[in-house]
Amino acid sequence: MQEPEQRLLMLIDDEPAQCRLISALASREGWRTVIARDSESAIATLGTRQGMQLGAIILDQWVPGDDACALIAELKARRPALPILMLTTSNSPLLAVEAMRAGATDYLIKPVAPERLLQALRSATSRETDASELQPLTEKFGAPLDFDSMIGATPAFRAALAVAAKAARTHGSVLIEGESGTGKEMLVRAMHAASPRSRTALKTINVGGMPANQVESALFGHEKGAFAGAFERHVGLLQHADGGTLVIDEVDRLPDYVQERMIRFLERGDVQPIGARHSFRVDVRVIACANAGLRDLVETRDFRAELHALLSQTQVLLPALRERSADIPALARHFLTRIGEQPGLRPLGITDGALALLSAYDWPGNVRQLQATLFRAAVFCDGEALTAQDFPSLSNLIGESSRRAPNVTDGAGITLFAPDGNLRPLEDIEADVIRLAIGHYRGRMTEVARRLGIGRSTLYRKLSELGIDNAA
Repeated sequence: MQEPEQRLLMLIDDEPAQCRLISALASREGWRTVIARDSESAIATLGTRQGMQLGAIILDQWVPGDDACALIAELKARRPALPILMLTTSNSPLLAVEAMRAGATDYLIKPVAPERLLQALRSATSRETDASELQPLTEKFGAPLDFDSMIGATPAFRAALAVAAKAARTHGSVLIEGESGTGKEMLVRAMHAASPRSRTALKTINVGGMPANQVESALFGHEKGAFAGAFERHVGLLQHADGGTLVIDEVDRLPDYVQERMIRFLERGDVQPIGARHSFRVDVRVIACANAGLRDLVETRDFRAELHALLSQTQVLLPALRERSADIPALARHFLTRIGEQPGLRPLGITDGALALLSAYDWPGNVRQLQATLFRAAVFCDGEALTAQDFPSLSNLIGESSRRAPNVTDGAGITLFAPDGNLRPLEDIEADVIRLAIGHYRGRMTEVARRLGIGRSTLYRKLSELGIDNAA
């Protein structure tokens, strides 16, 4: 049987070191890279036999011989279906807006972590959907750090925030579970900002974004000569985070032997670098993040039960966006306000028809995908408000028959019955009503009390009796 041909990637860049790095990274996932040193070579390559087989283009902003956005427009005019990723050193959203208007699929800010580059390439070339407007963006907007910026009024979401807000004031470990894009990173930052350690270090390690054999050294450090290739002493993140917080993202992908070392660290509080004879006492608060289902891995013995118990002193479960669809209108308006503040963009409204369309989709990429979709639509919108026509691919996916008008009670209604069919206890229902009110009125407790028809003192007494934090 003949082996399938490698996918072809064209890299437009004149920096030899970066060309070697990106070519090596892309080869991990079956890409063969063709290098074009300038814009003329890139355009000429499109007309060759190799050029007709290209699956994607990565373009450095500083490509010689042409303006990057003009080159993107030229490439898209010649090959409209070819995804183009732009590399840039600029943190300004203005360049991203200009690149996307020219036809770029995504953009990445240098220096780019290997996993971020590969993920952007995967997303841009995914064949699961042709709906480019629904593809995620690799880079994120800088987000506010407080709990007030976490938009949502549904009881499950407000309950998760209440648990997180209470845990933020403690020093114990926290386990945050939720699907990709549900807001785990933003919640971590809000917790750190509200914690007694807010002025200390916040260090993060993404276990899924590095080779398994490097995770132990990244966490615990190593001495010079501890293993082949250890030419210098390396201080691990646990020591760097002394006095502060360490976030372990994708904790479910920790190698088994590193899980064992983490158990010892959480029990004793000391760190022993690889190859070191002595350990170091550190004070680090650990927040672990994982996709939902870590307990299932414990049951199948793919994750150590002792480590799960130590990490989940407090457990926060962020619901998927499809489970809180009533929050979509508020989220959409919030994101459009922030998007309108970006250079090169302007404030936009959104029509009921567009909100109905957004609310009818199940958003597999969750809040992050919703934000990226609104950003793309805002980039190309010529009117004063986004309409259903600004989301053509989404309209095709959903179909006219399945649309429904946004309803503030959809998904945000209080659940009256337990899974066994019996009514829930009255205090549980009352707690959900109060959480819903606090979320709806953004924590303005005087307004919450007025709308509920009770006094402020009564409201605070109920908060105490029901165990509800003000951030609920």
